[in-house]
Amino acid sequence: MIRVLVADDQALLRGSFRLLIDSEDDLTVVAEAANGREAVALADRHSPDVVLMDVRMPEMDGITATRQISANTRVLILTTFDLDEYVYSALRAGASGFLLKDAPPDDLLRAIRVVASGETLLAPSVTTRLIAEFVRQPAKQVLRGLDTLTDREREVLTLIAHGLSNAELSVRLQVSPGTVKTHIGHLLAKLRARDRAQLVIAAYEAHLVTPG
Repeated sequence: MIRVLVADDQALLRGSFRLLIDSEDDLTVVAEAANGREAVALADRHSPDVVLMDVRMPEMDGITATRQISANTRVLILTTFDLDEYVYSALRAGASGFLLKDAPPDDLLRAIRVVASGETLLAPSVTTRLIAEFVRQPAKQVLRGLDTLTDREREVLTLIAHGLSNAELSVRLQVSPGTVKTHIGHLLAKLRARDRAQLVIAAYEAHLVTPG
């Protein structure tokens, strides 16, 4: 069972998300938060697998809350606009995916499952443009570990930034799925990245991939 915390300042939306999520056999809502401060407290209390996090909320915004939660829980950012300026900061805060609030219900359910499985939701319609804009912002720290990567690891990192899944990487590189996972594990360790989203950021910051 995938346990979900819904954080949104609109009670009607929270209720709608709960009804949708609870209708699935493998998903359940364990708590609802009306602001970021509540989200942090409830995440600590319930230890959900995924937090659906609105960006703009009173008392504490979703980005600040994500920064405090993402070390232990995967966060799926919900936003009204696919180029919401606040979402860029959520990448650095540790968000594992992004979804528009007007996305079809099936997309929301799939996104929760993808993020809960340890993958990152990198939907080209949203995340590619977010990352492209994000990398134009000044980097807060120097990228470390890039010089330790092998040529093959650089190639894998580049393909990940282009949105290829593990299965697609396996076919493209003509290696086993296990070998792909090994390469990704090395990348995460060497670049001190938490997940796939941070690997994509690293690829852009290293100019292995350029926006557009």
